[in-house]
Amino acid sequence: MKLQIQISLLFCILGSVVFAQPNFPEDGPLYSSEGVARIDISIDPDTLAWLYEDENLESDIEFTAQFIFDNGEIRDTIDPVGFRLRGNTSRHSQKKSFKVSFNRFIQGGKYHGVEKLNLNGEHNDPSLLRAHVSWDIMRKLEIPAPRSNHVEVYINGSYYGLYLNVEHIDEEFVKSRFGKNDGNLYKCLYPADLDYLGSNPDAYKMDVGGRRVYDLKTNTALDDYSDLAHFIDVLNNTSTPDLECELDEVFNMYPYLKVIATDILIGNWDGPMYNKNNFYLYHNTITNKFEYIPYDLDNTSGIDWFGINWANRNIYKWSRTDEPRPIYTRFMEQAELRNQYSHIVKTLVSTTINFDSLDAALVQKRNELLPYVSNDPYYPLDYGFSTSDFLNSLHTAYGAHVKDGVSSFLFERSANMLNQVEHRDAKPIINYIKSGRIAANEVFVSAYITFKDYPGQAEVSYSINGTDWLKKPMYDDGWHGDGEAGDHIYGASIVNAGLSEGMEFRIEAADAINLLNSLPCKSIYIPGVGSSIPLYINEFMASNNQTIADEHGNYGDWIEIYNAGNDNIWLGNLYLTDNLDNPTKWLMPNHSMSPGSFLIIWADGKPEDGPYHANFKLSKEGEEIGLFRFDEQLIDDIVFGPQEEDVSYGREKDAYPGWQFFVHPTPGSSNAPDAVQLISESEAFIVYPNPAKGGQVYLNKILDVSVYNTYGQLIESIPETTVLNIDTYPKGLYIIVNKEGHKRKLLIQ
Repeated sequence: MKLQIQISLLFCILGSVVFAQPNFPEDGPLYSSEGVARIDISIDPDTLAWLYEDENLESDIEFTAQFIFDNGEIRDTIDPVGFRLRGNTSRHSQKKSFKVSFNRFIQGGKYHGVEKLNLNGEHNDPSLLRAHVSWDIMRKLEIPAPRSNHVEVYINGSYYGLYLNVEHIDEEFVKSRFGKNDGNLYKCLYPADLDYLGSNPDAYKMDVGGRRVYDLKTNTALDDYSDLAHFIDVLNNTSTPDLECELDEVFNMYPYLKVIATDILIGNWDGPMYNKNNFYLYHNTITNKFEYIPYDLDNTSGIDWFGINWANRNIYKWSRTDEPRPIYTRFMEQAELRNQYSHIVKTLVSTTINFDSLDAALVQKRNELLPYVSNDPYYPLDYGFSTSDFLNSLHTAYGAHVKDGVSSFLFERSANMLNQVEHRDAKPIINYIKSGRIAANEVFVSAYITFKDYPGQAEVSYSINGTDWLKKPMYDDGWHGDGEAGDHIYGASIVNAGLSEGMEFRIEAADAINLLNSLPCKSIYIPGVGSSIPLYINEFMASNNQTIADEHGNYGDWIEIYNAGNDNIWLGNLYLTDNLDNPTKWLMPNHSMSPGSFLIIWADGKPEDGPYHANFKLSKEGEEIGLFRFDEQLIDDIVFGPQEEDVSYGREKDAYPGWQFFVHPTPGSSNAPDAVQLISESEAFIVYPNPAKGGQVYLNKILDVSVYNTYGQLIESIPETTVLNIDTYPKGLYIIVNKEGHKRKLLIQ
């Protein structure tokens, strides 16, 4: 943790811009493709019967149930969970789909990092593989798509069949992919065509069938659609020559080109490009751009309800022509975006995916699933599917809405894409630009750059304090702040970088045939160093259970601000945030701090509770806090790691650079060492999550530790580790001891 703090103070990132690449969490036991796990649901029989009655099929009421997950290696029981039907047309099918909510009756409840499970019956797909292989292809292309695997589902002891377990898209999903979840997340369903309806944000709150077309899933109390309205305005109304520059300001468009190519490869007509349906948009507050998240991919790979040959449809004329589809047509009419798309298509079908290997993998998976399908009592009920249809589903059309086998469709579609693709040169793609200070007079810059024609060269073009523009080479060698060698991340550092007035820059990249790209179109500005406001983030608590209550008697997270100056300081034009890339997240109250005074701000996400309650919470797992001026210049910040319940983290002395844990917190008063008992950095360590339920727990630093049970018996000793595997530990209380003899309790439930 001390290293993190030193880095934060060293970097002193002022006005930094981070175009963060998405993360891709491991499958873990919940989404492992090894074998078929069993899920048991126990629910009151009368409640289950009620769910299946025709008049209740559209109900979203979640009823209490017991959930058991068993994959042969782990067996976990969670009681209670919420249980209901899910889906649209599947609610009226014989084979229903289900949603399991771990957080419905247990506040903050999660299972392996997710709050909900989607158990999809895939009732219209005889292969039960179309959505699964589509999700796998998208994840192979580093598209932020849900994880999935097959599970057998039992309800009250009766086998309900083979299901596809698909990761739910919610605030936990976007945080796992993009690092933050404080932006607006919109679920977009039919008829979500992204057509321009005017500048009034409320125009996009239209309701169809009892739900919003663009359904805001986060920040619902604010219900502010201005970001979506602005994105749709830029998408529809920007002139074609300016589209690449203007759209790049509001939409992570280069990854979306991969989505277009993949949707066409898998024949996905049920998304926004044709059927104006089934996708999410997330406003990433780190980049201030919208991210596209795909959703619901069962109507793919030869499924058709329109009488259209999707395997042969022109890849540049995919959408409907009688209705607006700007999310596709605007990309096809802009020359450079079309060129980039064409290059992605060629790479996708000729290099990225080996279709022979894919077919072999599908055959292996089909054979693995065969016993579960053969015994599935609901599999034949909707369309008369038989075990023979399942065995033939990869290479033979079933008929009706199933016009082709899964593998047969992908082979034909890929061959036609290669025949249709335009062979044009494409400029290098520059994305995920990152910048910030590593010293008062030094700035780092990096970017993710891909070249159609290798080798390529990259440079940062910059101007310090408004002087002439200079250039410096960027490298992908692992030695220039660029990650690992050969990972397409190019980096450079610039010294004497605008000590007082700041600097601006852009990235330039040229390929082997001298095609040049320069982005962003509007250069990025990094303010100069310095702030004359002597305010400090002095102490905070990210897990307040019983330390101090607010004026309503609630125990929320808190942040202490300290005025180290000699004058009153008015806070009404300053900002507090838990996201350094969103410096104006919460405007501070109309309050003047006198010299030497302290002020508690409640970081409880409840601004309606009063002027000293911020609109964000702190994460016990670690994040960041920033205090900013009205012009977005940084006053003070802290990047912190995991925290313990009712232990605060504060400066050694008021306004000092060093930080320590406080077992006796001092909210609203001095951090003087003679007034409190401290845990020093060398002594402290944290075990998290705690309590735990199997799997792994983590230490916040590398340590030699020993694990004892409550009888004092040594369970095991582990040298130089940050991870403890506790799957074999019986439930109970354990003592973790480091080599200095400092102890932490661990409760395994």
